[in-house]
Amino acid sequence: MERVTCLDHPLVQHHLCEVRDQNTKPAAFRAAVSRLAMLLGVYATADIFSRQVTVQTPLATADGRRLDGRVGIVPILRAGLGLVDPVLQLLPDAQVWHLGLYRNEQTAEPVSYYDKLPEAGPPHVALVLDPMLATGGSVSLVIERLTRWGVGDIRVLSVIAARPGIDFVLHRHNNIRVYVCAIDPHLNQQSFIVPGLGDAGDRIFDTSPA
Repeated sequence: MERVTCLDHPLVQHHLCEVRDQNTKPAAFRAAVSRLAMLLGVYATADIFSRQVTVQTPLATADGRRLDGRVGIVPILRAGLGLVDPVLQLLPDAQVWHLGLYRNEQTAEPVSYYDKLPEAGPPHVALVLDPMLATGGSVSLVIERLTRWGVGDIRVLSVIAARPGIDFVLHRHNNIRVYVCAIDPHLNQQSFIVPGLGDAGDRIFDTSPA
């Protein structure tokens, strides 16, 4: 099973140009991120479990399939919130669970500050949403938490990932899959993805320093 899927599609390339461009305004940036999140969601759910059903059309019966099992959407606060709505459009019955992490700017290490996962009742599949997979530290912490909760199928959806971050996550976790729109080669001294797109959270929520 391929553990990393990098989407190769003209629409992905088009919207990637929009989010990478430093001149893209916040509203257009959010819209492009939303479209990329929906494309990621389509690829990431291509093999989730479904069951055969028969439905009644206005004219006759028709065979079809319905999703079977619970899906959890887990955005990493705060930037991951920008990917939730488009994925929910694909999976309107999914549960949304929040985990809050922020990056210590001195150490570039993730710090957990919000965790409201219950003790029991994990979903069958968890989709972890984070626009940028940089060092892999935050994503790794979330995977560890979801694994302790009992989630057996964890899939990470990111718009852009750095190769070192992907390698870090795959080395630490052998039970996950990663879906990305682009894999960039390296991180700079501040642990930002290069060429990347800047700070995804600031650009989504229009909170960049003046």
